[in-house]
Amino acid sequence: MTTVIVGAGIIGTAIAYELQKRGHQVVLVDKGEIGRGASYGNMASIAVTEFMPASRPSIWKQIPGWMLDPEGPVRVRPGYMPKLLPWFARFVAASRPGKLRQLEAQGAALCKRVFDDLLPLLRETGLEGELTDEGCLSLYLDEKEFRADREHIELLERFDFPHQRLSGDEARELEPALAKNIGMAVLFPQNRSLRDPFRLVSRLADKFTALGGSVARGEVVGFDRNDRITAVKLADGGSISADKVVICGGAHSGRLSKILGEPIPLETERGYHTQIMTPGISMRHSIIWPARAFMVTPTAGGIRVGGTVEMAGLDAAPDYRRSKVTVRRAQTALPNLKCENFSEWMGHRPALPDTVPVLSASAKTSGIFYATGHGHLGVTYAATTARLMADLITGAPPPIDMHPYRIDRF
Repeated sequence: MTTVIVGAGIIGTAIAYELQKRGHQVVLVDKGEIGRGASYGNMASIAVTEFMPASRPSIWKQIPGWMLDPEGPVRVRPGYMPKLLPWFARFVAASRPGKLRQLEAQGAALCKRVFDDLLPLLRETGLEGELTDEGCLSLYLDEKEFRADREHIELLERFDFPHQRLSGDEARELEPALAKNIGMAVLFPQNRSLRDPFRLVSRLADKFTALGGSVARGEVVGFDRNDRITAVKLADGGSISADKVVICGGAHSGRLSKILGEPIPLETERGYHTQIMTPGISMRHSIIWPARAFMVTPTAGGIRVGGTVEMAGLDAAPDYRRSKVTVRRAQTALPNLKCENFSEWMGHRPALPDTVPVLSASAKTSGIFYATGHGHLGVTYAATTARLMADLITGAPPPIDMHPYRIDRF
């Protein structure tokens, strides 16, 4: 009995490890190196407070203005707009009040489990020290900016996620590098960071292979099946026999689900970061500034600056002007931040219009499973996704209701 995991990012690698640990024989296959996709460039945040659906009236009403601003928090390349319209129609539909409340509860259910699943995973892999003790500071220039983010704060209050309002001076006591004009902040103590998220993926892969798991390099381009899955087909003409297949190729999962007759409305939110190795400052907490759409995290031996969204599909070349915009914005919060000895990166976040991932058995082909659409929360949800998918695949009762995350919900 062989289970093939398609996609070796943090989600696929965590699932592979969990299934191998439970006694399955697993093959992890990817066309690239393990963990070198979106998992490599994430902002290293265990962002348990960031489950608010993006599909909200307060957001989509601003999108036309953002799209006219080349430095706005959301940028759609003009030539890509026609392809995006069906996805955007679903995005707007997901903002109906009743639907929105359901999506909030579904995101909260996953985030409530995060540390129950992540902490044991870190212990098993010997990486307890990779998780920082400090949380994340959400910054506001003044009371007006805070009120604009009140919807998010009220959501956290409704689902009982801890947070603490701070004055600007109190925030600077925690992070002295912050600008003097920051008038207030909110501390999210549970939004801890990883010292190096790529190290977690690499260690999971090592543990997986030590347990007898196999890694294969190749691009999956098709499947053999009759009444159930029998093999995955590779671009080089080879194939891998399989009794079960898990599709977790991030933003590339949509192409594979379409081949299987189950198209997922999956888009890529192209994310950019700048990794600064000589920043000229030190930080303990990560910071976000909602009004200016950026995040800064001390990670991977330096400081990582990211934020904003670009919609341009999987094939367009990167536009690293996006990285430079977020660095300039970060310097408004951290005036002594220097951008020296740095690298720029772009990756593909898998975005569903309702913001909730697909964690599901196929509705059409026995032996096929899907774990994709985690958006900005791939690292946050990784351990929990591994637990839930392993339960689903092995027939164990999962700790939460999995019906809301089914593939045929759209």
